[in-house]
Amino acid sequence: MTRLGPKLRTLRKERELTLEAVADRAGLTKGFLSLLERGQTTISVPNLLKVCEILSVSVGSLFDYPESAVVRGGDGAPVEMGGSGIREYLLTPETERNLQVMRSVLRPGGGTGGAYTLESETIFVFVLRGCLRLTVDGQESVLKTGDCYTFSAKAVHSWDNPGQDESEVLWSIVPPIPRNSVPNRA
Repeated sequence: MTRLGPKLRTLRKERELTLEAVADRAGLTKGFLSLLERGQTTISVPNLLKVCEILSVSVGSLFDYPESAVVRGGDGAPVEMGGSGIREYLLTPETERNLQVMRSVLRPGGGTGGAYTLESETIFVFVLRGCLRLTVDGQESVLKTGDCYTFSAKAVHSWDNPGQDESEVLWSIVPPIPRNSVPNRA
């Protein structure tokens, strides 16, 4: 969370919101939010999405993007979208408007830390190695190397690595997670 925390702090201050106000509205503690803003802790995907809603931004606006359409070695731009035990990389450039592709590497036990939805239409996930436990609308599936799954991004979903070895998955999201501000519904 070394890049994400300072971005959240800047957004909070631009909106003239206190740590306490954001923490209260998100159902978090002020101390936790302070640690997050300093890059000293991780946040679950659902809680990150709550904080983004309070700050009136899309989680996609926090992403760094590859500078080119050519991404060597699958490294891409590091992405911090919440969860723990996860390293994620955005593989599609910011100019791509129809598709977003991410690569996630999960340590054993790493995952989202809770269920969430996205403001996109479709998610396709392909397990490159290891395994992935994916729960979509309460239905759990364990995917292994070579397995894939397609589901609605609006479905409540969560995922983690239940295995004893590192896992690697490829996510395709259509259309891309919005990059713009969102109306404040909190």
